[in-house]
Amino acid sequence: MALDMGGVTALNADGSLRDEQPSMRPMPSLDYGTDIGAALKAIREHKGFSIAKVADVTRVRPAYLLALEDMRLEDLPSRPFTIGYIRAYAEAMGLDADAAVKRFRTDEPESDDKLRAPIGVRPEKDPRMGVIIAGGVLIIAAIVSWNVAQRAITAKAPAHNAEIAETPQSVAASATPPGQVSLGAPLPAPVESTTPTPYITPGLADAVAAGGSADAASAAAKVRAAEAAAIGIVPPVNIGAPFKAEGQIWGSTQNASAVVLQARKGAGLVVRGADGSVYFARQLAMGEAYRVPAVPGVQLDVSDPQVVEVYVNGVLTGHLPATVTPLSKIAG
Repeated sequence: MALDMGGVTALNADGSLRDEQPSMRPMPSLDYGTDIGAALKAIREHKGFSIAKVADVTRVRPAYLLALEDMRLEDLPSRPFTIGYIRAYAEAMGLDADAAVKRFRTDEPESDDKLRAPIGVRPEKDPRMGVIIAGGVLIIAAIVSWNVAQRAITAKAPAHNAEIAETPQSVAASATPPGQVSLGAPLPAPVESTTPTPYITPGLADAVAAGGSADAASAAAKVRAAEAAAIGIVPPVNIGAPFKAEGQIWGSTQNASAVVLQARKGAGLVVRGADGSVYFARQLAMGEAYRVPAVPGVQLDVSDPQVVEVYVNGVLTGHLPATVTPLSKIAG
């Protein structure tokens, strides 16, 4: 019983179409006709195939196959696509595909023209290019505007420059002649001075006062120590030692009394006047000292009187007796 092959294209073992209506006439060759398109069309008609069946086998549009048979190359995609269609057409007809391509290249030699864009593809521009061009135009416009503004400002500058240029001439007329330097009056000494107090030999003042007698100087030191004990100053071990700068010395040498306070440990010191005004306020570090001004009614306020030593006329007399001590109690 014969199988029903309706609707199915008959193919040879190599994938080419079988002749549906064999003809007694000899089949045209690839050299038939004026071009390869005419040869392929004659072979297709000899075999009795329709364009639709060839399109099914080759997967090429029927419109492209018809354009190929008529050699309407302008209706076909670029040359590489056209060569591919010819190769597929020849293989479907059971022909030598390389010979078909060779015939096409002989009929239509390759020119130097640029490849045409594929048919059906519409060239489109990148929408971002417009934004980039607009941004570039704005930047160029801003640079040009800035340069114009700078030129406008520079155009007004010469008038001011002329006025400024005249000033050095007037100054030069009254200036000191070359080679001479004019010095002004000497400046006063600074209020705060870091120069240490000159060394005073212990007992030298007493010895001088006593006419150079060592015994008189020793007796004067004992009397001074007794007076310090009488007013409540606790005498340290090294009573009578000379003052030695071991850090920053605060206070002015002008209008300074004979009293110098030196901190053996960190202590806060506030110096107030009789009216309550503050002359000095500082947290003294270990070794720092302060020259007490000779102002009536001065009071010394310290956080720890036992760590603040009192030097009178450059000699250690003891510690402060209390947290608040009048200067008159120390200096007599």
